[in-house]
Amino acid sequence: MDVFVSALLPMAVVVIMFSLGLGLIPSDFRRIAERPRAFLIGALNQIVLLPVIGYAITRVFGFTGETAVGIMILAACPGGAASNIITKLANWDVALSVTLTATFSLSCVVTIPVVLDFAVTHFMGSTAPEVDIASTAITAFLLTALPIVLGVGLRAAAPTATAVIGPMLAKVAVALFVGVIAGAIISNWQVVADNLTRLGLGLFALVTALSVIGFAVSRVLGASDREAKTISVETGVQNGALALAIAGLLVANGPTFNAYAIPAALYSVVWLGTALPMFLLLARHR
Repeated sequence: MDVFVSALLPMAVVVIMFSLGLGLIPSDFRRIAERPRAFLIGALNQIVLLPVIGYAITRVFGFTGETAVGIMILAACPGGAASNIITKLANWDVALSVTLTATFSLSCVVTIPVVLDFAVTHFMGSTAPEVDIASTAITAFLLTALPIVLGVGLRAAAPTATAVIGPMLAKVAVALFVGVIAGAIISNWQVVADNLTRLGLGLFALVTALSVIGFAVSRVLGASDREAKTISVETGVQNGALALAIAGLLVANGPTFNAYAIPAALYSVVWLGTALPMFLLLARHR
């Protein structure tokens, strides 16, 4: 079953990112220049706030070793397609959501290796696995940036065809994401069950803190209510599938679902059971 997950996981991430790219046109990125305040607030939350809160959670709950590294990997990952879906359902700022997701899916080629290198050195000490920064950056590029760029290019080259296949591929991407996460959890259920009590509260605190503080910081810095809610979703919803894929790189020739991957898998359980219903409730009563 782990072979099933390890084979599907990279493909799921690539399809999700490619699907995101199909929904973009180059002019979409002009929103960064047209609305610099909202974008810069989102950038502050994504690049600075997430790792800081992730680190704070590890200290407050006493997480160490592989668990702490796994949480920092989560904090370094960009938002996923789920954040765009929630924002659309809530009728918040979809344009801002998509721009933030795409931009930080591209920039994670730089941010993930930096955060990962810090995390393994700080939390693992002499037992830290060797992190190949170049290899991690290339992997992040192949899983995120390249599929997005290819999706944008295909839409520009064949807008009519992509208008047809784009929505269908988006549904496939969501199904793949759910399937891979479910597969990882089911095939390693005993490990998940053994760690849920130990990590569940800390991961719930992570999701809550990111969402609430992300909203509060955005409002303090001058974002509108609608923009702040959008940024809150982008800050609080991480790409769990990408986090699983990155964690799988840390054990050479080992299983994809290793000790570093447990926080990412449990995060998906906690998020789907707590934060998702909360966001959907807010969307229903918008």
